[in-house]
Amino acid sequence: MKKRTAEEIERLLQGYKESGLSRQEYCQREGIPVTTFDYYRQRSTRKAEAKGRTAGLVKVKLEAAPLQAQSVFRLTLANGRRIESSWTFSGAHLARLIRIAEAV
Repeated sequence: MKKRTAEEIERLLQGYKESGLSRQEYCQREGIPVTTFDYYRQRSTRKAEAKGRTAGLVKVKLEAAPLQAQSVFRLTLANGRRIESSWTFSGAHLARLIRIAEAV
């Protein structure tokens, strides 16, 4: 089996686009198995898609979700410290947080 260069593969792909032939007809004319040609097409498509991306990263914009009054709790401790959070704590975690905050 002959290993084709990237230029030869590109020539085959471009030739197919311009030929107007079916894949099978074009591959028969060029002496290449249809499965090999399909592999070249798929690989070319993946490379083209990868060029449109930056190392697989996508630009996103983060926005803070508005806090809902019912989801925020405020606790004023005996030592004057306040704890405010929108997180939900289990009873054990909240008790531990209070103990740590009062000890400091």
